Amino acid sequence: MDSLCTSILRYRGPLSALSREDRRRLLNRGGGSDARVASRVSELIARVRDDGDRALFELARQFDRVELKSLEVPLERCHAALASLEPSVREALTRAARNIARAHEAQRPGAVEVETEPGVWVGRRPDPLGRVGVYAPGGRAVYPSSVLMGVVPAKVAGVGEVIVCSPPGPDGLPHASVMAAAALAGADRVFALGGAGAVAALAYGTESVPRVDRIVGPGNAYVAEAKLQVVGAVAIEAPAGPSEILVIADVNASPDAVAREMLAQAEHDPEAACVTLAVGEVLADAIARSVERLAHEAKRWEIVTSALGSRGAVLSVQSLEEAWPFAADFAPEHLLLATASPQDDLARVRNAGTVFLGERSSVAYGDYMTGSNHVLPTAGLARAYSGLNLLDFYRWTTWQRVEAPAAAALAEDVGVLADSEGLFAHADAARAWRRP
Repeated sequence: MDSLCTSILRYRGPLSALSREDRRRLLNRGGGSDARVASRVSELIARVRDDGDRALFELARQFDRVELKSLEVPLERCHAALASLEPSVREALTRAARNIARAHEAQRPGAVEVETEPGVWVGRRPDPLGRVGVYAPGGRAVYPSSVLMGVVPAKVAGVGEVIVCSPPGPDGLPHASVMAAAALAGADRVFALGGAGAVAALAYGTESVPRVDRIVGPGNAYVAEAKLQVVGAVAIEAPAGPSEILVIADVNASPDAVAREMLAQAEHDPEAACVTLAVGEVLADAIARSVERLAHEAKRWEIVTSALGSRGAVLSVQSLEEAWPFAADFAPEHLLLATASPQDDLARVRNAGTVFLGERSSVAYGDYMTGSNHVLPTAGLARAYSGLNLLDFYRWTTWQRVEAPAAAALAEDVGVLADSEGLFAHADAARAWRRP
């Protein structure tokens, strides 16, 4: 579709005209691990696993250019950062934390027990995890909102201990807004640790950093790769990559509103994927023109144009019916339904990290304030993964209870199945209860 490209958007024209290669590039956004990143991360993890705190101090000198006196940040420093926060920012973070707590409290699971046949009971109960690590980026990308998205649900779930890790600045401390958010959300401990080293410390534990049960939170390519490499030693919420949005728009949509949503995600990362499916060529052309105009006014112009030039698309469809199969395959992190009846159209959605109903439901609201979690699957993994939610902070204990008459009734059939699999001791254990 090169002949359909503009100076900014990589793809324009009818969805049906996409070549197989162009469609594959839009849909296959994961790309696998970069071999150089994977190799470097493996080395860093091994250093931390083998040398513990000593490696972490060395990594701070090497990557953060700071000589740390302590890996752990006193909570008093976090509370001081919160007290010093700009009042309007503190008020907004407090409002966000309140909404996040409300939304996640509604997800609280309960114990269940069912009698599968007379005298045979099967049940399970949710148990909060003992310890969770929340990673918060630092440096050029500082997201106190992501601290709230990790810590608040963990506290709502009743996790025993919630630990925040974030890279140190020149003063040896994480960014003040990250420390403030950690204090506001109720984090139990905070460490000045960043990158793959922080992930390794949380996964394996060191002299100072306790081992956790699950690691959540966004990060750069090294953090994302490290989380993948420590799976098996610890759980993670989901593999993550650059931000992305798919907008489905009909004739009722405002071209400028759609364009603003595309640019909002494009400014995250040069590799962000920003795609719109618009009903009719007239609307598609209007949206593309809005994207062109607003992109040139963007403060993060270089990042925006790089993203749109890599995986930016405004494609026309003949009807909404043509859009749904592509949307299911694309499985976006954010799906915005800029349609006349978004509530009705929600029933057609199969794969998405989270869905925004109507163009007024800006993705920015979900990123910060609605209470829904903004830690979401990317790269098409919404086909199998869900966004971070309260269930991520539990494990389930299951149980079975078999009463005496039921044991006698089960014994022979269980014995037959065990014999058929060659597990004769299993058969003997079952048949021992044939008589009540």
